[in-house]
Amino acid sequence: MSAVMPSRMQAAPAAAAPILRVDQVVKRFETPQGPVIAVDRMSLDVAPGEFVTIIGPSGCGKSTLFNMIGGLVSATEGTIEVAGERVRGPHPAIGMVFQEESAFPWRSVEDNVAFPLEIKGVAKAERLDRARHFIDLVGLKGFDKRYPAELSGGMRQRVAIARTLAFEPKLLLMDEPFAALDEQTRLLLGDKVLQIQQELKQTIVLITHNITEAVQLSDRILVMTYRPGRTKRFVEITLPRPRTSEIVGSEQFGRYVAEIWNDLRAEATQGMQDAEAKERGR
Repeated sequence: MSAVMPSRMQAAPAAAAPILRVDQVVKRFETPQGPVIAVDRMSLDVAPGEFVTIIGPSGCGKSTLFNMIGGLVSATEGTIEVAGERVRGPHPAIGMVFQEESAFPWRSVEDNVAFPLEIKGVAKAERLDRARHFIDLVGLKGFDKRYPAELSGGMRQRVAIARTLAFEPKLLLMDEPFAALDEQTRLLLGDKVLQIQQELKQTIVLITHNITEAVQLSDRILVMTYRPGRTKRFVEITLPRPRTSEIVGSEQFGRYVAEIWNDLRAEATQGMQDAEAKERGR
């Protein structure tokens, strides 16, 4: 009789390949005063369906890193891969949502969301059907025929998110998408983003200054140092999912916020001192 192999000796299932891989990335800018390193030797893997937030003080290189991941700016050194492909410019697997409003004012909500599908040559009936699906998903059902001028700032940002999701990117990048909104609206839109992420199993990388927003939304938080931007540490957020803004009042949530602020305080202080020194030098 053949022996049965113990279960501990059986091969474990292979971990899923990361959707995003950032490997030892450097960004150096040439200036009249000499080279300036904005991002220095940063590495990051993001698994399928993971929500990772990058947080750091002003001027630490967060947006530069965002632009490199999105293919808008080339890295000086290192490599970035999305879905196993090297990023050398804007990539069809990457969707991007920015802080600035980007809805086309002359197009209705429906036509705004359908726009990337129109560019891809999707038939009108199909693209409008898909647009309505994502309009419903972001909580704008009934606003299909409205124009951006008729919507609040938070609603216009939801249009931008729906438009980006409509072409089904493997990676969604968001750079301070709710920065111009009040705190209550930010928390409620955070709930909506969490619902979308859970329903679509969407892989998301968020850039933010807001610690509460980072803890509310994330599986992991990458804390950056002040200039040059380096990885200070990763914080794993083990708050239960599905998650809503109700968790903001919990003791565990407060501990995470305090922990991350302790990480950021010295970096933010250095940034403020540098800014004050520049003002005095003028």
